[in-house]
Amino acid sequence: MMSTRVNDEPAFVLHSIPYKETSLILDVFTRSYGRMALIAKGAKRPHSVLRPVLQRFQPLAVSWSGKSELRTMTKAEWLGGVPPLVGDALLCGFYLNELLVKFIAREDSYEDLYEEYAKTVHLLGQDPKELEPILRPFELSLLKEAGFAAALNFCIDTQTTPEEDEHYVYQPERGIRKLQADDPGHWPVMTGKHLLCMNDKNYQDPETLIQSKALTRFLLGLHLPDQAMMTRQILIDLKKI
Repeated sequence: MMSTRVNDEPAFVLHSIPYKETSLILDVFTRSYGRMALIAKGAKRPHSVLRPVLQRFQPLAVSWSGKSELRTMTKAEWLGGVPPLVGDALLCGFYLNELLVKFIAREDSYEDLYEEYAKTVHLLGQDPKELEPILRPFELSLLKEAGFAAALNFCIDTQTTPEEDEHYVYQPERGIRKLQADDPGHWPVMTGKHLLCMNDKNYQDPETLIQSKALTRFLLGLHLPDQAMMTRQILIDLKKI
C-alpha cells in the first residue's frame, strides 16, 4: 500500500487545472511514484508560497499526504538548474508532457523514464538548434517503458542481435524481424546498424534520425491517433519532429 505521507519527492508538474476559487489540481510526474494527482490548496492566492514554484518544466521536491486518489500537497520547493523553455523548445516540452499523460497510468513507478524526462527537459532548456536528436530518445524510451515497443537490439526470427548490413521491419505486436518481400509497405524498414544506434541513443548519423522518425511515427500512430496529440501535430506541421 502506498504511503499516506511522502516527503521531498523529485517531481515535475505536467498539467494543472483550477479547483474552486483558490486551489489547483496538479498532474505531477514523480521519480518513485509515477504520475500523481495532487491538490495544491490556496496555490492561486496572490501571496501563496506555492504559486511561483509550481511551474512546468522545472525540477521540484514535493511533499503530500492522504489516502484518496487525490492527495493533498503539503510542500513544494524549486530545485533549480533548468533554464525556462522558450520558443520551439517550449512547444516540445508540452509535447513530452502530453505523451506522458497519454501513455502512462497513474501511480506506476517509472524511475528510468523519469530520469530520461529530466535529462530531456534539461537539454531543451539549452535552447538547442536541433530538436529531433533530443526528442527521439525520449519517445522510444517512453514507448518501451510503457510496454508499447519491443527491444530494438533483438531480432525475433533469428533470436540474435541485428546484423549491421541487414534490413529489418518492425512487426506490430511482435517486434524487430528481417525484411521479407511480402511485408506491408507501411511497416518501417531499418538497417541493423541504425537500430543498434537507436538502442544506444546515438543519433550522430543523420540516417539514424531518418529511420528513427519513421519508427516512432509508426509506433505512435499504432497506439495513439495523430488527432489526439495537438502539440505533436503542430510540431509535425512545423517540420520539427
